[in-house]
Amino acid sequence: MILYGASGHAKVILDICQANKVEVTAILDDNKNITSLNGHRVSQLDDQRSTNETFIISVGDNRTRKKMVDRNDFFYGNAIHPNAVVDKTSVIDVGSVVMAGVIINASSIIGKHCIINTSATVDHDCTLKDFVHISPNATLCGGIELGEGTQIGAGAVVIPNLKIGKWCTIGAGAVVISDIPDGATVVGNPGRIIKSNN
Repeated sequence: MILYGASGHAKVILDICQANKVEVTAILDDNKNITSLNGHRVSQLDDQRSTNETFIISVGDNRTRKKMVDRNDFFYGNAIHPNAVVDKTSVIDVGSVVMAGVIINASSIIGKHCIINTSATVDHDCTLKDFVHISPNATLCGGIELGEGTQIGAGAVVIPNLKIGKWCTIGAGAVVISDIPDGATVVGNPGRIIKSNN
């Protein structure tokens, strides 16, 4: 596995790879000033001779992760912590990361390059589009649909059968009780839209 992005997020993916006994053969970053990460050498993409290996974009920011995917044609794999619980009827697409303590219940669909962070819960029949990030301890109740690039903040709760649009930000601890349009920022309990960037 090659990690592209020497961020704090990469440290967690390193741990996931080690827990799964997957060798990290390289860590790459565009910033030439970053030369090591947790004892591993960090090199530039230009230094990498072979791009036939499996990559993970190891950057937590959704927009940055999308830009990196858009400009590179790599073969992507997943990083799923062995202490995560993923129902056998759920599907996780390429490039996605599932951290320790996560629960993904029946018939959920996780898109490409998503992050399901520590101890988050995705209940049955949820659909997460590409580049979504579910922060630690967030809860998605059943039947939720999240649009591309949406971020669900730490400890937030989304009640069942709601649709949240593309590139939304749901603040930490928010409780979402109604559908949310594209580009909205939601905070509070009950959740209210404080900004909209359609």
